[in-house]
Amino acid sequence: MVATPIGNLADISLRALYVLGLVDAIACEDTRHTQGMLKLYGLNKPLLPVHEHNEAEASVQLVQRLQAGERLAYVSDAGTPAVSDPGARLVAAVQAAGLKVVPLPGASSVTAALSVAGLSGDSAFVFAGFLPSKAGERSQAVQQLASEPRAVVLLEAPHRIEALAQALAVLDDRRVTVGRELTKQFEDIATLPAAELARWLAADAHRTRGEFALVLHPRPEQAPDGLAEAERVLALLLAELPVKTAVRLAAEITGAPRNAVYERALALKNAPGAGA
Repeated sequence: MVATPIGNLADISLRALYVLGLVDAIACEDTRHTQGMLKLYGLNKPLLPVHEHNEAEASVQLVQRLQAGERLAYVSDAGTPAVSDPGARLVAAVQAAGLKVVPLPGASSVTAALSVAGLSGDSAFVFAGFLPSKAGERSQAVQQLASEPRAVVLLEAPHRIEALAQALAVLDDRRVTVGRELTKQFEDIATLPAAELARWLAADAHRTRGEFALVLHPRPEQAPDGLAEAERVLALLLAELPVKTAVRLAAEITGAPRNAVYERALALKNAPGAGA
């Protein structure tokens, strides 16, 4: 299983070039894409198509070729096979036949995005990959992410990134690092509150183009009485400031969720005797 560059072709490893030059044939997600990549590296090998639509059947043929003594490599179009890419069923079939599968690591949008997110060195993370494409299922998945205290890595395609940004907006001030076209010529990286991601994309038409890796930062730690403290601070601020300003400051001071603070602000403003 050979990892290939996610954009910049200079990110191929020496080991990957050695193995790709050594094997008898290369199984791949897209023969045209892989042929072009190999040509740039000066390699020419027989290519065997193995993609999401034929992986089960093709795996049987590849196992037979391995049993006959051939040396085979598998590459997806970019990055590491079997990670949000075809390859997992092939690995399972090869292992079920009692044959060995060897991983060759390489460029990864997941680790690349994490490295520029500015998280603490001991931060754990969850790889969620692509969220569901249907709006209702995607919203439900985001609600589950809201209660996830660890960092979460997401992947997204250009035609769905705006929908994902709108779904993530409910996470309000929770920060997101978005990596667009990582390692490529027009690489773009930004860290901002989830509520602002849709506006960031809309500010430049180029920002919705390309492949995306996003890091949802860990949920800020909050003491059990955090909201009570926020309400105490909020009550003091509301006596002197407009609601919007008071909510923003109270959330920043106490770390409480802005949506929850806003709801408390409305309740305080509408309480009997308020403003008297």
